Amino acid sequence: MLNKITVVGAGNVGATTAQRLAEKELARTVVVVDVIDGIPQGKALDQWEAAPIEGFDTRIVGAANDYRPTAGSEVVVVTAGIARKPGMSRDDLVRTNADIVKQVSQQIKQTCPKAIVVVVSNPLDVMCWVTKQVTGFPRERVIGMAGVLDTARYRAFLAEALDVSVQDIQAMVLGGHGDTMVPLVSYTTVSGIPVMQLLDKGRLDKIVDRTRNGGAEIVAFLKTGSAYYAPSSAVVQMVESIVLDQKRLLPCAAWLDGEYGLSGMYCGVPCKLGKRGLEQIVEVKLTPDEQSALQKSAEAVKQTMAAVTL
Repeated sequence: MLNKITVVGAGNVGATTAQRLAEKELARTVVVVDVIDGIPQGKALDQWEAAPIEGFDTRIVGAANDYRPTAGSEVVVVTAGIARKPGMSRDDLVRTNADIVKQVSQQIKQTCPKAIVVVVSNPLDVMCWVTKQVTGFPRERVIGMAGVLDTARYRAFLAEALDVSVQDIQAMVLGGHGDTMVPLVSYTTVSGIPVMQLLDKGRLDKIVDRTRNGGAEIVAFLKTGSAYYAPSSAVVQMVESIVLDQKRLLPCAAWLDGEYGLSGMYCGVPCKLGKRGLEQIVEVKLTPDEQSALQKSAEAVKQTMAAVTL
């Protein structure tokens, strides 16, 4: 158990993340910070009042535009940012959220200089880069949540198609967080059985496509919102591996310095997470199609990075 974990952003993803962190008692205190006065305080109080029922002693505290309560946090989860609005270009969204994450990162640098930062804000890979540049933290302490979520969706869809337990699906999704992500079909198994022996290429292609559009599918249903239950679970899985030094091998957005032939950018790759944050990037042999898809995904990330000036 850590002393303190901070969640920046009290929207659906941030608030649900705070609740899950508290229920797992991963820290003595979870601080929720937001720019809208009343929202973090109200949600934190509501969550704390659930503690006697759910049986957790982690204290949840809300703060608005005040990072003093976050001082000394060992882990900071960044969910701050806005959703894309009608008429807003992708570049406009990137610039707006980059400005928000830049301000958040400046505060983290001042109040939590030794923290491990898990970025959730979108566009994910670019916001990780902004956070790393502004904080000056080493790559081991700035990682992004995307691949865990994308992989969970992929596994869920496969379990549904095969009518088997999700626990028996082993899989991993790499690449940027978007429609260029790369589900590794060649490494996907069901209790050790290659999935290609259980599903034909046509059905697998449809599942891969659904995975790439998993977030959009939920947005289409909700109309005015986006996913937060699965994203918050994905964040907490990463934080849990760090806090408990589990050494989980999870697909995360990491700063690449030659791995997979890529450099100077964040991209989803297999990462070992432990008490020091990113402890190792594991390079696996990809098929020519997978390597090509990963390169294409990386190029898409770099194009988005080009829209931001720090």
